[in-house]
Parts: sequence; C-alpha cells; structure tokens
Amino acid sequence: MQNERKTMNKKPVFTVPAKSILNLDSKFKEKGLSDGPTFSAGSACAYSCCYCYVPAMMSRNPHTRVLADNKASFEGSVIRRVNAPEILHQQLHYADGRPRYADPRDTRVVYASPLVDVGANLELARETIELCRIILRSTHWQIRLLSKSTLLPFIARELNDYRNRMIYGVSTGTPDDGIAAAIEAGTSKVSKRIESLHQMQDEGYRTFGMICPSLPQPDYVAFSKKMCQALRIERCEHVWCEVINVRGQSMTRTVTALQQAGYHDCACQLAATSNRQVWEDYARATFLAHTQLIPAGKLRFLQYVTAESRQWWSQQTNKGAILL
Repeated sequence: MQNERKTMNKKPVFTVPAKSILNLDSKFKEKGLSDGPTFSAGSACAYSCCYCYVPAMMSRNPHTRVLADNKASFEGSVIRRVNAPEILHQQLHYADGRPRYADPRDTRVVYASPLVDVGANLELARETIELCRIILRSTHWQIRLLSKSTLLPFIARELNDYRNRMIYGVSTGTPDDGIAAAIEAGTSKVSKRIESLHQMQDEGYRTFGMICPSLPQPDYVAFSKKMCQALRIERCEHVWCEVINVRGQSMTRTVTALQQAGYHDCACQLAATSNRQVWEDYARATFLAHTQLIPAGKLRFLQYVTAESRQWWSQQTNKGAILL
C-alpha cells in the first residue's frame, strides 16, 4: 500500500492495490438497488457523512491498513484503488480479450457505489464516466448511480449515447440545507442536488428517488409530501426510503453534529431512538406516511427487522417494504 501524498476535498488521499473493482454478488441485490453487481473505485469517501455505515463495514478490510500506518482516521481520509479502469476491464474480459458478459439478454442493473460517492468532485466524476464506459461497452448491463453531488448531470451528458441504460439518483434524506450540512460534511447543498435531479428529468434521463436516511419528524405525512414533491416522484422509476440505522458510532456522531449545529430538537428526537421501541415506532411512522404518497410498485422502503418486528413488516411487503 502506498500514500499518494496529495489531498482531495481537503482530505489526505491514500492509494491501495486492489484485486477487484466489480463485485458480482453484492448484498445490494437485497435492497433492490442492483441485480447483484456493484462497482467501486474507492474504499473511503471524499465526503464525510456522520451516519455513514462504511467505516464500520470496512474496519477490518485490508485497505484500511494504510490508515493505521499513517495514523490517519477513516472519516478524515480518502482511499482510492490503483488502476481501477484496468482492473475493471480485466474483470469484464477473458485473457484473449473477449467480453465475459456479452449476452444481449443479460441486462442486469449494476449499482455504484456501495462505498464512496461517484461524483464527489470533478476528478472522481470523470473516473466514474470512464468506468461506466467500460461496463457499457463490454456488457448489456444497466447502471444505477447515486450521489450527493451536483455532478450527475455532467456524467449523464457525457454518457448520453447510453442514456437508456443509465439511471441517476441523488441522496436526499432531508429537504433542509442546514440540517444536511450539519450531518453531511462537504457535500453539495441538498437544494442544489434536487435542482440537478430536475435537470436530468427535464432532459429525459432515467431517474430514481432516494429519501434516506431520514430523521424523526414532528409530522411524517407532511415530510413525505415535501420530499415527494421535491423529487417529483412521478418522474422517478422507483423511490428508496430508509431511516437512520445504528452502525458503529454513526448515531452518536449524527446526534453530536446536530447539537453542535444548533438543531437541538432534532438531536433530542434522534437520540431518543436509541430505545428500540422508539426507533421501531419512528421507522413505522416514516413508512406508513410514504405509503400514502408513493405507489406500492414504486416505493422501496428498506427496513432492518428483528425477530419481534419481522411479522409486522412481512405484512407490509405488498406496500413496498423490503426486509433486511
């Protein structure tokens, strides 16, 4: 592993050797975001979202050894994979150059990225475009991209020749720029992300909605209505929704960030969800509000269930609940 000794989005950048960029059997299939395949050119994001699950998920990954060697934190660093385009090309082709997945009937959806934002800056957006082109030229797959940046319209226009196989979405757990800034450090303003989604919709690109992770609300139906109007869900193929889940220190970091930004009521309401029943009530209220406004065939509400809650959520699958 090596340190590239530069910065990106004010974070030190570390580069690591990798055997793969493409994961053909990801758990994102369970979430409905892909048909199994995902790809990622990095292991630590240029953004810093308090609620991010990746630090906990990557804590024992060999890619994080470089951070210990350099006394750097995961949240404060960017990890990129060396020669990502070359590795992806190798994964998609046999040694003699023939594509491995050339069957025109194979139109699986591949999702990016399970680990890092695909458009956190112009350099990463251009890398994403290059990786997408490799996939689009080598397969008949469709690609779903999610970002917290405003660069998706740039990516879409660069890949315009493949517009029928590209699906774009922006992450919007809250419509409030201030709250988003408090818990999503370095990202584009959520209002600007929504504007970029509208640009793509107006230009005829395929889009999806991502209302997650959402905070506890004083009025869940009003919140859902505001988000659905903002995302123009009638123009989205699907809409994913999820509440904040406890992963590692994610909940503690999010509550602290809200408090420090002056959102004391939000922080208190979120802190209260550390009680399992309160969290369950918050998740159900969020889900039921969305079911009033998002058609069952379009809603994909992601919910981690327990032995106690499984029965109730199992009865909601026809309304769009996805049990994890």
